[in-house]
Amino acid sequence: MKRIPINKPSITSKEIEYVNDAITHGWGEKCYDYIIRFEELFKNHLEINYAIATSSCTGAIQMGLSALGITFGDEVILADINWIASAAPISHLGAKPVLVDILPDTWCIDPKKIKEAITSKTKAIIAVHLYGNLCNMDEIMKIARDYNLYVIEDAAEAIGSVYKGKKAGSIGDIGVFSFHGTKTITTGEGGMFVTNNEKLYNKVNILNSHGRNPLNQKQYWVETIGFKYKMSNIQAAIGCAQIERVEELINRKREIFLEYFKLFKHLNGILMNPIPKDKNTKYGYWMPTIIFDKKLIFNREKLIKKFHDNNIDGRVFFYPLSMFPIFKAKKNTISYDIYQRGVNLPSFNDISHEEILKVYNIVLDYIKTN
Repeated sequence: MKRIPINKPSITSKEIEYVNDAITHGWGEKCYDYIIRFEELFKNHLEINYAIATSSCTGAIQMGLSALGITFGDEVILADINWIASAAPISHLGAKPVLVDILPDTWCIDPKKIKEAITSKTKAIIAVHLYGNLCNMDEIMKIARDYNLYVIEDAAEAIGSVYKGKKAGSIGDIGVFSFHGTKTITTGEGGMFVTNNEKLYNKVNILNSHGRNPLNQKQYWVETIGFKYKMSNIQAAIGCAQIERVEELINRKREIFLEYFKLFKHLNGILMNPIPKDKNTKYGYWMPTIIFDKKLIFNREKLIKKFHDNNIDGRVFFYPLSMFPIFKAKKNTISYDIYQRGVNLPSFNDISHEEILKVYNIVLDYIKTN
């Protein structure tokens, strides 16, 4: 029986052609050609001034926080439900992640809870667009202005999402993206740091090269302790092909979500990613997700096992970070309520209608027999 994976990249002859060219010719003085090209293409897509390709989104976050001066004793506020990659860079820099609750409809950070968590030590907010759903950026940016805070917009999962006419990742002081193999566009592993702030761009450009300033002609001269989060030219070659196909890939994600939505809307007690009411707001729907109503008898692990028994890769909704022993944080009511009722559904680019129907029927059968 053919397995239905949760996600996998869409690779065409274009990606293969670019990679073959990078492997064959992309060395020596040409070793940055595809990286530069990828950064330019990404800037144009996002309509933003500066972009730096990185080896991961996590690295982009860490360099961004470092460029903002986040250090020991500082506090950074983010939502409790997130993947660890959004919080770990805060801890790596000696700062403290402050975990607050989410909104029940978008599953993203609650602006009211941000305000309640602000102290004299707070320096920044990380707004994560979970699963391609969008944070309330108007409220978050207002809070940031009122309290003199920075906003890091974590759009790792949100390429294709648009907030009131502005593309996700282009609104905060800093935006970051992921190109992991499961994402809408991929470089295998990889990320992107973006900003409209020239000073922040220059700082991260130095940090990303072991502390070397590209404007300094002195070879191997180091100005500060930096990092090594560069993307390879070969990875960037894949990225160039993917970003040239970005509208096709985003539109396909939306089509997949709508297929699921049309099926699940007839089931009482099942909610999916929200559909925005604002006509200038769109979701990229990286990961179609179902949330079971509290009235239904639901065991997440049991449904996941049923998926696996039928050769389907279902994925659990992220755990609240405050559940992990590494974070000493209070329980957040909505986060603890929602995570155990959520499951991510397969949404790879070439999933067929029959495969989507199979996933739906497994869920339907689970509901009928429990």
